[in-house]
Amino acid sequence: MKAVLCKQYGPPESLVVEELPAPRPGPGEVVVSVKAASVNFPDFLIIQNKYQFKPPLPFSPGSELAGVVKEVGAGVSNVRPGDRVIAFTTYGAFAEEVKTEVARLLPLPEKMDFITGAAFLLTYATSDHALRDRGALKAGEALLVLGAAGGVGLAAIEIGSALGARVIACASSEDKLAVCREHGADATINYASEDLRERVKALTEGRGVDVVYDAVGGAYTEPAFRSLAWRGRLLVVGFAAGEIPKLPLNLALLKGAAVVGVFWGDFARREPKAFAESVRQLARWYGEGRLRPHVSQTLPLERAAEAIQLLASRKAKGKVVLTMGA
Repeated sequence: MKAVLCKQYGPPESLVVEELPAPRPGPGEVVVSVKAASVNFPDFLIIQNKYQFKPPLPFSPGSELAGVVKEVGAGVSNVRPGDRVIAFTTYGAFAEEVKTEVARLLPLPEKMDFITGAAFLLTYATSDHALRDRGALKAGEALLVLGAAGGVGLAAIEIGSALGARVIACASSEDKLAVCREHGADATINYASEDLRERVKALTEGRGVDVVYDAVGGAYTEPAFRSLAWRGRLLVVGFAAGEIPKLPLNLALLKGAAVVGVFWGDFARREPKAFAESVRQLARWYGEGRLRPHVSQTLPLERAAEAIQLLASRKAKGKVVLTMGA
């Protein structure tokens, strides 16, 4: 089978594609024939040794896939060969076959294709955990989404809309903001050409926003934090801009505001019942047509380095998905 390998830490162009022996499942494990695997920002970090999980070299990046169960190991009774599944793997998904623990599998919804399935779980589950669990977003509140045209950003727009919030989407170009509006944003801010704080003031009549969804970090975090209303919540989702910002904490005091960390991976591991409920809610919303994963580009497995670079350079809108050969 073919697999994308990180044999030494470095930029995406240092990745190689090689033939490897097909994996065999051990007890409690499953081998999945991968049909599609999506690219997520942690894939860019993990190949540079900048992510919190540090697999031993060599390894395949890729944390999210959809495919068909090929083989199951001893003790596995809840899935069978031929089942269509989604898997979240932390790493290893950029390969034609993947071995993983059965606990990391979910059934692929009946009406969902493999490309959509590969683009669904991590972004929507992260945003659902952020907004409903950590941010306690309620109907009628105002939500500001930074980096709104990315995968988690578009998911946050759709989930915020499903919850009845007023969603203000921020991105760096008009074509990205057009995608945000297509996915339900009520208002938009181009923070490359507009003053973020002044636009928030104008859009909220000076009140500010209740929740900031921040997967970007860098220079945008502080003005967004200053734009919070009383009892506002800043959700720390990630740092796509590359810089981890520092905040003057007197602002939290003056606004009665909260800075809330969002670590979906550990949430899914530590709180399996709450994670399962989140997945059920997402499936309901998908079935109702409220969630529409946006895949801007599909590329073959061999072009994984290009796919990761598209995401790292913030040129992608929504998700980029790798597809396997016939």
